[in-house]
Amino acid sequence: MALQVLFDADTITQLIRFRRSVFPRQYSGEVIPREKIELLLENAHWAPNHGQTEPWFFKVFAGEGLKKLGEAHAKMYEALTPEENFNSIKYEKLRNNPLKCSHIIAICLRAGTNPKIPEIEEIAAVAAAVQNIHLTATALGLGGYWSSGGMTYREEMKTLLGLSPTDRCLGFFYLGVPTGEWPEGFRKSTWQEKVEWVE
Repeated sequence: MALQVLFDADTITQLIRFRRSVFPRQYSGEVIPREKIELLLENAHWAPNHGQTEPWFFKVFAGEGLKKLGEAHAKMYEALTPEENFNSIKYEKLRNNPLKCSHIIAICLRAGTNPKIPEIEEIAAVAAAVQNIHLTATALGLGGYWSSGGMTYREEMKTLLGLSPTDRCLGFFYLGVPTGEWPEGFRKSTWQEKVEWVE
């Protein structure tokens, strides 16, 4: 049976290599239409996952929700950080960066109950879902990046997001309409350096 080409590989290759992290300081302040955000989330839902557990859960912040998230995250950082380690610049960044975004998507893990599927595979599935978000955003000309800074991994973040004790917050995907030139990409090595063939 002859190999059947289903899609243009050059297009998907260009999309993958064009994907970049684009940060809030590079956003225009324009609000992304809801239907585009919904497309990102629908494509995330088609990520591969072991045992059809679909372990991803997303909480989307927009409008006043961005302000609430920024204020709550900054206050959490202030409350949980020892005085000698407190950084006012980091505090202001956590507080104000959400206001530069169109939307922020909290990236969460709701692992399945199948004991045969280890958590690492559930985390990998969520990461695949986020890659689908990022590639779709790139195709639409939207800027975004996955942040895991601040209080992301603290138990208090679960409470803020309304998660259960067994859920996990894996970060936040910041979204906005980019201004200026699209960032250049690079890799520190060649793909061949990361591959070993066994034949």
